[in-house]
Amino acid sequence: MRPDDTSTSRAVLVTGASRGIGRAIATGFAAQGDRVAVHWSTSRERAEQALAELPGEGHVLVQADLADAEAAGHLVDDAARLLGGLDVLVNNAGVFTAHPPLQTSWTDWQQAWSRTLAVNLVGAAHATFRAVPHLVAAGGGAVVNVSSRGAFRGEPDNPAYGASKAGMNAFAQSMAIALAPHGISVTCVAPGFVQTEMAREVLDGPGGDAVRAQSPYGRVARPEEVASAVLWLASPGARFSTGTFVDVNGASYLRS
Repeated sequence: MRPDDTSTSRAVLVTGASRGIGRAIATGFAAQGDRVAVHWSTSRERAEQALAELPGEGHVLVQADLADAEAAGHLVDDAARLLGGLDVLVNNAGVFTAHPPLQTSWTDWQQAWSRTLAVNLVGAAHATFRAVPHLVAAGGGAVVNVSSRGAFRGEPDNPAYGASKAGMNAFAQSMAIALAPHGISVTCVAPGFVQTEMAREVLDGPGGDAVRAQSPYGRVARPEEVASAVLWLASPGARFSTGTFVDVNGASYLRS
């Protein structure tokens, strides 16, 4: 679909779409009539359930370990083939492994950094690279990256995660400049804590109330609220907002 055409169903790839934020994003695109490729890495059963619950038709499943460069490339090409093209890529898939520097072994430290950067940053970069020819062929499109509040404020117990998301932000800005002449916008959404399975241990634990109190709303974000920001950034009306970051953290962290 051309970026100025709102009458045609778009082809959308959402990585990490079997649960949490990714699932909400996939549902949001499907609800507005788009065809969605639901990416999964380790749980086909969960992905099939997510696919079955999407409204509309034309949705597909695609699998890859984004830490594997070749697999990440094939993922994008497979999605474009199954959907008949590609108009939007959402880099949502990510891993989050606690590794506080004074409480982590040298071996675990290395593993945390290697896996986190491979999936969260390098995997997203490879997926974007392979998506570009398809987006150009479509006459333009959008890449939306799900970053994090931690990219700006730091993640002392998960430094690799914060670094991977900061890297994603810098990568997005570089690609925004490089791809704008081709009608492709590149942006980031930066959530704080979100009510997902990944955050359940923290939110249901003894520190949960303190986390919710970080926002003047007294709660954390819902996945659908993050999805709303992603859908707007992927919309034709947001093309000129390329290179921007949208915070979805309930004023729990404010930056100038």
